[in-house]
Amino acid sequence: MSNIKLVPVKKAEKVQFIKAIQTAFQKSYETTFGHQNALVLPISDIEASFNTPGSRAYFAFLDDKIVGGTVLVIDDVSHYNKLELLYVADGVQSKGVGQKIWQALEAAYPGTKIWETHTPYYDKRNIHFYVNRCGFKIVEFFNIKHRDPHQEGDQVGGLPLELGINFFRFEKEMGS
Repeated sequence: MSNIKLVPVKKAEKVQFIKAIQTAFQKSYETTFGHQNALVLPISDIEASFNTPGSRAYFAFLDDKIVGGTVLVIDDVSHYNKLELLYVADGVQSKGVGQKIWQALEAAYPGTKIWETHTPYYDKRNIHFYVNRCGFKIVEFFNIKHRDPHQEGDQVGGLPLELGINFFRFEKEMGS
């Protein structure tokens, strides 16, 4: 497999990025739970990630083809960086592409002290990916009795309430 190339998302490409990530998230959800009328990742959530101070969005290319993308929040002072969103394009999952994207992100930000990300409790595939493939550790479990202090309201995106309240927070401490 060739190397992943990270290319910043241009303003004119933002709609393309949003559609691609929504498709990937929706398909992942519907594979487990069946058809969902609401988008599990609404545009407002993606826009919030794009608009966070320090955000950087990339397409991931493999052999001149977009195979995924990401939105990061980079703190150049603390080096405590966040993986806001990561997707692997439909049709290239389970082929090591996600791990290659993650490795390219780590290489692009070698000064990172800690990476942080979140994923829903129901998404075993993501949990496996972050813990077993990328080396993250689960550091917190948000639920009805222990709410995410940054979450507005009871529902995350378009997820049904019973699924959208339970999330893991992961961290990966990088070597010095």
